[in-house]
Amino acid sequence: MLFGKRILLIIGGGIAAYKSLELIRRSRERGALVRVVMTAAAQHFVSKLSAASLSGDKVYDDLFSLTDEAEMGHIELSREADLIVVAPATADLLAKMAHGLANDLAATVLLATDKRILAAPAMNVRMWLHPATRRNVATLLADGVRFVGPHAGDMACGEFGPGRMAEPAEIVEAAGVAVQGDTRLPLPAGLDLRHDRPLAGKKVIITSGPTFEPIDPVRYIGNHSSGKQGHAIAAAAASAGADVILISGPVAIADPVGMRVVHVTTAQEMYEAVVAQLPADIFISVAAVADWRIAEPAGQKISKSSAAPVLTTVENPDILASVAHRAQGRPTLVIGFAAETQNVIEHARAKLQRKGCDLIVANDVSSAHGVMGGTRNTVHLVTATGVVDWPTMDKEEVARRLVAHIAALLPAKTAGEKS
Repeated sequence: MLFGKRILLIIGGGIAAYKSLELIRRSRERGALVRVVMTAAAQHFVSKLSAASLSGDKVYDDLFSLTDEAEMGHIELSREADLIVVAPATADLLAKMAHGLANDLAATVLLATDKRILAAPAMNVRMWLHPATRRNVATLLADGVRFVGPHAGDMACGEFGPGRMAEPAEIVEAAGVAVQGDTRLPLPAGLDLRHDRPLAGKKVIITSGPTFEPIDPVRYIGNHSSGKQGHAIAAAAASAGADVILISGPVAIADPVGMRVVHVTTAQEMYEAVVAQLPADIFISVAAVADWRIAEPAGQKISKSSAAPVLTTVENPDILASVAHRAQGRPTLVIGFAAETQNVIEHARAKLQRKGCDLIVANDVSSAHGVMGGTRNTVHLVTATGVVDWPTMDKEEVARRLVAHIAALLPAKTAGEKS
């Protein structure tokens, strides 16, 4: 249930923090991706090095780290996870959560998140039974926070009673249940969401991942696209209120939640899936689509003992150009991606004109940059009027900025079509 899920683990300052290291290990065994935030008090009980070694990622602890705020930021930490787990959830952390305090990184992330929270309390029995803690827990339950534990037992202070943190295996099981379905927290009823959901009511079609073109039943022509950028854009568009249809080639990452996903393998299948979903307000072609396919794939596996095959290819349909040049029902905005290994801007400008789209997002995918299959990207927005260069950032941040940029472009483009 945790395979491919992103868990943000907040470790509070209590003796039970040592159990959090086992929690990281067990979560990763289940296939979860774990990122860790530690409070200053937590570092008196476990080291950042231990948590980083087990999670395989950097540990975050400083709200005012300029590097992190430029590259990651507390908002991104709070939003990119599928679930936030607080273990141990100390009396101090529970109080901060209940009253909306934000005086350190952990508390700020908990206040800024739009995702489900699972808390595993751990504290002295008197602290757990104190009326203030009981009020805080009641408030958090009403806010939708989920709890696992605490249990009764012997405590490090020598007392006995409720307050022992649940065991790591139990927390992992509770996390597996908590990540099912849409884990985003609902906003208060009646709130005007037009600013926060600028694509509300818009239909967006996005292609993502590679296509595989069969040579025989075993072999195929493909590429190294992981689908991470396209899937991130789909998730960002859904968060912006769009009705998203994601058409995904064969990838090894989980489907984003909150949208319709159509799985395809070949370029022809992707083309047919896109056409079937039109009309739309916005089309974003992120997929790395094979330009050619084998004219006549072999019906049986080609034996190595036979003569080396001569592979005759034919051109695949040009999905981006066909959508951009539609005489009727063309989306208001058509955006393409240009994955290049040299002369990135020049090739992107040529592609913009050739394909007839409104915007090309160009990036350098040469092996030295590690973009294909990686988690970071450096893009350039190419239009008929110029080029905007963005700094290197996580693909999730690229997605959010691109969706915001598209939302800003849409009103002017719509007005232009009506004039």
